[in-house]
Amino acid sequence: MYLLLALPLLTSCYQQERNCKDFKTGKFSFEYEINGKKKTTYFERTENLEIETFEGKTDTSTVRWVNDCEYILQKVHPKNMQEQKAVQMRILTTKENSYTFEFSIVGDANKQKGTVTKLN
Repeated sequence: MYLLLALPLLTSCYQQERNCKDFKTGKFSFEYEINGKKKTTYFERTENLEIETFEGKTDTSTVRWVNDCEYILQKVHPKNMQEQKAVQMRILTTKENSYTFEFSIVGDANKQKGTVTKLN
């Protein structure tokens, strides 16, 4: 009986922080590796747009918030069939100036994860 009463206390200690509203807008960076080389993408997000810059090239996507922690990105000017597909983003955890997220093509079960840092 005492174990059942203590269980909520134990699980609440491990609850991940999720202050998604703090990351809805602003300037961000995303670092990742491709073929052993570190790459960085910079982007700025408003309520409705995300403007991404990678290796001197800029792309713009519309942002549609599903809830405070999930949104859908859709390229404004897709260059091929792959870019026409919407991307679902879900913020999993937040820290002071960063968040961990997962993303996938809408309808695809294959999800990837990453960490974004807020620059401002």
